Amino acid sequence: AELRKASKRLSCHKRYKIQKKIREHHRKVRKEAKKRGRKKPKKDPGVPNAAPFKEELLREAEQRKQKLEELKQKQKINRQKEHEKRRKLEAKQNEAKIKQKGGVESSGQSKAKTKKLLDKNSKKSFCRELNKVIEASDVVLEVLDARDPMGCRCPQLEQAVTCSGGNKKLLLVLNKCDLVPKGNLEKWLNYLKKEFPTIAFKSATMIKDKTMPEQFKARRKRVDLSRTTECLGSKCLLKLLQEHGKTLNKPIQVGVVGFPNVGKSSIINSLKGVRACNVGLARGVTKSMQIVHVDKQTKMLDSPSIIADPSNTVLALALRSVINTEESSSAELLEAVDAILNNSSKQQVMMCYTIPDFRNTEEFLTLLAQKRGMQKKGGVADIENVAKSLLCDWTGAKVSYHSQPPESQSLPPYLTGDKISEMQECFNLKNLEEGNNTTLQALKCPSPASSIIFQSAGMANGTIEESNVIEAASEWENLETSKEEEEDFTEMMSESDLSYLQDTRVQATRKENLGKQQARPTNSEKQTAESKPSKSVLSSLEKIADEDDAYDFNTDYV
Repeated sequence: AELRKASKRLSCHKRYKIQKKIREHHRKVRKEAKKRGRKKPKKDPGVPNAAPFKEELLREAEQRKQKLEELKQKQKINRQKEHEKRRKLEAKQNEAKIKQKGGVESSGQSKAKTKKLLDKNSKKSFCRELNKVIEASDVVLEVLDARDPMGCRCPQLEQAVTCSGGNKKLLLVLNKCDLVPKGNLEKWLNYLKKEFPTIAFKSATMIKDKTMPEQFKARRKRVDLSRTTECLGSKCLLKLLQEHGKTLNKPIQVGVVGFPNVGKSSIINSLKGVRACNVGLARGVTKSMQIVHVDKQTKMLDSPSIIADPSNTVLALALRSVINTEESSSAELLEAVDAILNNSSKQQVMMCYTIPDFRNTEEFLTLLAQKRGMQKKGGVADIENVAKSLLCDWTGAKVSYHSQPPESQSLPPYLTGDKISEMQECFNLKNLEEGNNTTLQALKCPSPASSIIFQSAGMANGTIEESNVIEAASEWENLETSKEEEEDFTEMMSESDLSYLQDTRVQATRKENLGKQQARPTNSEKQTAESKPSKSVLSSLEKIADEDDAYDFNTDYV
């Protein structure tokens, strides 16, 4: 026979006794809380509207916050550099040990493994994949943004293709032609065709496209996102490639190369007529070589973006670098926006964004944040996110701007008259001109008044060789270094210094998160507030304390 489970029922005497004990415990807790005093932390009311110079005070608070962030980022960069040095030293020591043991073969295998284990997002892998595309392709298409064609040209890439031998051809494709005035586009075509065969192109897009049929524009109709709309210049380009394939009597491979956000993948998609490659506003969406069969005779090779050399100007790095805007610091973003504004017409920028006159970049970004509703708590402008959105506008297809070609044409050192004739040999230039004329007629271009006048920075240098790439430390390494540094710093500091630092950090967080309730201060914090930090750390902490001294919000204004 199975045993019955014990009953959970209690006698009334026992149950009432338990309830009594619970009531007594709650009473005791309430009594202790009463003795301590239950003072709720006061909410930070912010700057009152009646206060004079409210906007200036808010700006000052924002500037202090930015300075703190910049200091933190500088410290982080220094830590990374130190960690890289240590890692290199350790690697050298390990190599020396391996050589002493005579394990040359094992070291070769380890190098091959590290090559395989390289991160897809790393710059070295980008360079390797780009070199694969250049080596495998018979024709290389260098895609240029029609708004700044000179800034999209990479002399290192052009030299690598022209001097490689093996009868490789280079074609220039002017993409995003619908964002430039017709007169300016004609000037650029006449300028560039003297060096390389140039094709005017307008790739197909799905959203807000001028050439989109009316059936797609109608509401309550399903749109197949895998299918693209009509594009301009695709027939001319395909004709040229097919003719070149017939002259070679073999199927050709066409590599599509260029800086980020130029429209490499969108060109392949428009030639194929289907969304074969991933496309996005983010920089560096394509991370490896992709093969797309357009027809039996032509294969398109999509490549990752060219990595902009750090020696370039700030403007070139702002528009052409592969680095994601989300990872970049606020100082870098402000510098990039400042470079764009300095090299473009101020009045046209004000007209484009419908913003009043501004004195500097910070004021421009605050005005833009107010217009777009990008504000933090307390009405403070979210400058970082506004700067990111502005950079996306300029690298994407939102803003119409144009640059003028140079007055005098000077050939680069790697290009000679013989090289130019070699590049133009197998292509029918008359058909190319006719095709460009048809695209120009079909294009709906903006007027010169509505397009912003932009001053180009010239050709942008790029790193193609894997050995020349300077790679940043990975995320997990950065985390490890930051943890190690924090531990070392805390060991050096005394208890009073640590508590003082905590107080300053708490003050900073209160100002950042306006209106949020904070936990009440502990007894240890009260004691540390009275005590002073040691002389060794005072000099470093005084700067933080001065920056964190905010406006006294408790003052009354009549």
